[in-house]
Amino acid sequence: MTQLWDFSGGIHPAGNKNLSTTHPITKAGVPPMLVLPLQQHIGEPAEPCVAIGERVLKGQKVADVTGGMGVPVHAPTSGTIESISLQPVPHPSGMTDCCITLRPDGQDEWISLSPIASYREQDRETVLDLIREAGISGMGGAGFPTNIKLRPPRDRKVNTLILNGAECEPYITADDMAMREKADEILAGLRIMAWILRPERCVIAVEDNKPEAIEALRKAAEGTQTEIAVIPTKYPSGGEKQLIQILTGMEVPSGGIPADIGVMCQNVGTAIAVSAAIFRGEPLISRITTVTGRAVTSPGNFEVLVGTPIDYVLSRAGLDNETLHRLVLGGPMMGYTLETPAVPVVK
Repeated sequence: MTQLWDFSGGIHPAGNKNLSTTHPITKAGVPPMLVLPLQQHIGEPAEPCVAIGERVLKGQKVADVTGGMGVPVHAPTSGTIESISLQPVPHPSGMTDCCITLRPDGQDEWISLSPIASYREQDRETVLDLIREAGISGMGGAGFPTNIKLRPPRDRKVNTLILNGAECEPYITADDMAMREKADEILAGLRIMAWILRPERCVIAVEDNKPEAIEALRKAAEGTQTEIAVIPTKYPSGGEKQLIQILTGMEVPSGGIPADIGVMCQNVGTAIAVSAAIFRGEPLISRITTVTGRAVTSPGNFEVLVGTPIDYVLSRAGLDNETLHRLVLGGPMMGYTLETPAVPVVK
């Protein structure tokens, strides 16, 4: 049993999670148009490296960050670059931002991929570069470039690597379903990150309201040193600082970062993306997304191509416009109201 601590405060809002966990993750499919914002990460926006009218292949880099912090953007399917222009993007302000619009050609034709079967035979910098080139930024919310996070300052040794599968936000079940269905990929991604960081302890944290996910992770972690820590269900236990306190008893110093106390948190979705980047050679071009609430007739979790307009995903979940009162992106606690469902799903 993992020793656990508590943090002061916290609340127990209704979870409403069983609405979207009744059937497996479904592929959302390819929409008629994909809108790819150039700023899907903390740092500098990516700059287009394709021209209007150009045909691109699935997985091809369409924008990159040449100076400063950031990661590239890739084509989620094959098709033609329709425009490079200002489009509405998911943001509380309802603002527009520079986006590449891609018209899919229905062929879903991949670039040639270069998977790495034995990453341990590479040097760490090579593997970190592959993670960057795959366009991976943290998929838990902040969007910090993963390769930079996995390169902490030399004087900040990471002793504890935490994979955050707490998912304390009401209604949202994307991580829960990912842990149930992709536990082996999560463990594989964790192993890669642990090989880069060399922590003494690896732990995956899951709230106790996810028994199927816990069981799948325990099975995948058999014979490894990875701990599966089952933590009490309480909001906001999935917040990085709260989760660190629960698992280590230590507090991140005010104004500091987890690395200051030898800890790093990564999201389970990020671990899946790292595994796909190394073992399959695939860039980050899709994510698991929960569509739920009383205004959809088939709530559930969808594997959605990055750039898919939210109204397309809503239609896949059977949106009833008569019942729709408000559209919230990111959950009832941390999310915000969308001005328009025309904005795309982002990393």
